[in-house]
Amino acid sequence: MLRRIFILLTILAASATAQAARNEKPFVIPELKEWTGGEGDFTITSSTRIVVPADNQPLHNIAGMFADDLRKMFGIEAAVVSGKAADGDIVLSLRADSKLGDEGYEVRTARRAELTAPTATGLYWATRTILQMAETHGKSGSHRAVIPQGKLRDWPDYALRGLMLDCGRKFIPIEFLQDYVDIMSYYKMNFLQIHLNDNGFKQFFDNDWDKTYAAFRLESETFPGLAAEDGHYTKAAFRELQKRAAQRCVEIMPEIDMPAHTLAFVHYKPELGSDQYGHDHLDIMKPETYEFLDALFAEYLEGDDPVFAGPRVSIGTDEYSNRDREVVEKFRYLTDRYIRYVESFGKQACIWGSLTHAAGQTPVKVDNVLMQAWSNGYAKPQDMAALGYKLLSIPDGLVYIVPAAGYYYDYLNTKYLYEEWTPANINGVIFPERDPAITGGMFAVWNDHVGNGISTRDIHHRAYPALQTMAAKCWDGVSVTVPFEVFNLRRHELSEAPAINLMGRHVAAGGDDYTPFWSVERLNPGTEYEYEDVGYDYMVTFDIECADEAPGTELFRSRDAVFYLSDPISGMLGYARDGYLNRFKRRVSAGRKMTISIEGDNRSTRLYIDGRLVEELARGHKWYSEKAKTGYVPTLVFPLRRTGDFRSRITNFEVKQK
Repeated sequence: MLRRIFILLTILAASATAQAARNEKPFVIPELKEWTGGEGDFTITSSTRIVVPADNQPLHNIAGMFADDLRKMFGIEAAVVSGKAADGDIVLSLRADSKLGDEGYEVRTARRAELTAPTATGLYWATRTILQMAETHGKSGSHRAVIPQGKLRDWPDYALRGLMLDCGRKFIPIEFLQDYVDIMSYYKMNFLQIHLNDNGFKQFFDNDWDKTYAAFRLESETFPGLAAEDGHYTKAAFRELQKRAAQRCVEIMPEIDMPAHTLAFVHYKPELGSDQYGHDHLDIMKPETYEFLDALFAEYLEGDDPVFAGPRVSIGTDEYSNRDREVVEKFRYLTDRYIRYVESFGKQACIWGSLTHAAGQTPVKVDNVLMQAWSNGYAKPQDMAALGYKLLSIPDGLVYIVPAAGYYYDYLNTKYLYEEWTPANINGVIFPERDPAITGGMFAVWNDHVGNGISTRDIHHRAYPALQTMAAKCWDGVSVTVPFEVFNLRRHELSEAPAINLMGRHVAAGGDDYTPFWSVERLNPGTEYEYEDVGYDYMVTFDIECADEAPGTELFRSRDAVFYLSDPISGMLGYARDGYLNRFKRRVSAGRKMTISIEGDNRSTRLYIDGRLVEELARGHKWYSEKAKTGYVPTLVFPLRRTGDFRSRITNFEVKQK
């Protein structure tokens, strides 16, 4: 009897030891659906080949992007080849699997890594998972990417997982959008909506529609001069952005918002504005309004190479007046008309949910129409689903970011979203998980307050943790198993995307003390250095023997910002980004020696001289009138790429970050 017990205990101990040796589930975002741990690691080096079928160009394209990302992230020069695979290779191939759907994939790693999926999209997502596994496994380094061996299967719960960016009230440069395509694809977020037109609020512009800021952001040849002079996209650049996104399995959905939020069109053609409901409303009773909209949409939808290249286009249709029955019925007519007009060009129409707000008798097309469910007061989700609309969950009370506005969110409540929310929750109306009426979920960044100082880097500081969280919940719904505290800590182990660092992070996140990461004994003018910039929270310190500096003399510049030793207006220390110039009340005076420190976070930028805080440009308010004010944010992601042609002697230059 004792012998039997001993044998059983030995077997159990051996089993426990073997189980303990199995690799734990890798941390990636979004979390893997299924994982069976193997033993040991699979190592990717420059001798690793990426093997794809000779006759499949889409797979060759994916393999090429994967190889490029391995080079960017780990310095690995992996060759893309066709033919017979050998040990140590990575193999990409298509294989039918009904459970995996259009975006699912399987990875098996042992002597080689085998990536299979029913579609090229699934294989692309598999390569993102491999890169993330290599980042979080803890054994990768220069010229080496290491992942745990095992088998995984993964697929999304929701087909659309995305972000809406308001580019109308704040111009978002095309380079930023390109970076965001890469960031979204790294986290398997596949839907980027670009809100191309909007306007500020009249109360901030002397209650005068003619003075109120408004912009349309896309080049127009049909209506020359319609595109905003302070920033717009050329047709060629917009086409290229969509092409880049499609290669990375991200769909870009352009939005022309109408018949409200259209002050830019009324500024261009004043006769189109509604005198009854406000000039941010088109007068939908006038035939001229339809002639204008027909021509505008046609410019971007017609032809063999349309400017709107993707499968979907948003026609807006939110927040129009419902003051009387006549306007409600005309609004419903217009909505139906432009759904069908967009469809006539082979596109699916997307609309903001407004049909509860605009309840009426005029029929509005339902079949094959995507509705963004954002406000239950404007469109009751259950009623819209019962009518047959496919809903895209974007509940304003949970996932709207409006930077520095004082309403909605400045930063999303990512803990709540991670622990409590899925796309099936539309502002408290709960659908069954994976209900076929819900196509997916997304969050939004609305730049409501024109001129509030917010930079694109401030937008990213808010959007990036939200994006990581939404990526997790739109892919996995209720099946996440990693506790939020672990998720929120370990998410920092991941890159934003290969070779992208919009957060400007150079030291490990989480510490309260500044850590030096770069220093130069003497800073030379007209020199390019290794870092682009440093993000919040940072301190830049240097000694300076001051010389006369002409107005506009730069200390440093990056793609997104300039720091001046002598600003172009008044010759003060200052900085510019996103069209905003912020100045300290201090200047560089010839003959003076001092130590200058600049400290910056997501609320303010502080100037120290000889160790003493002399001025703080802090988050506050910008007054437009006695009663109208907005927040103002004078932040700076400090530029480090290239020095200006200064005359002062600058030594002991050091950059630190928390």
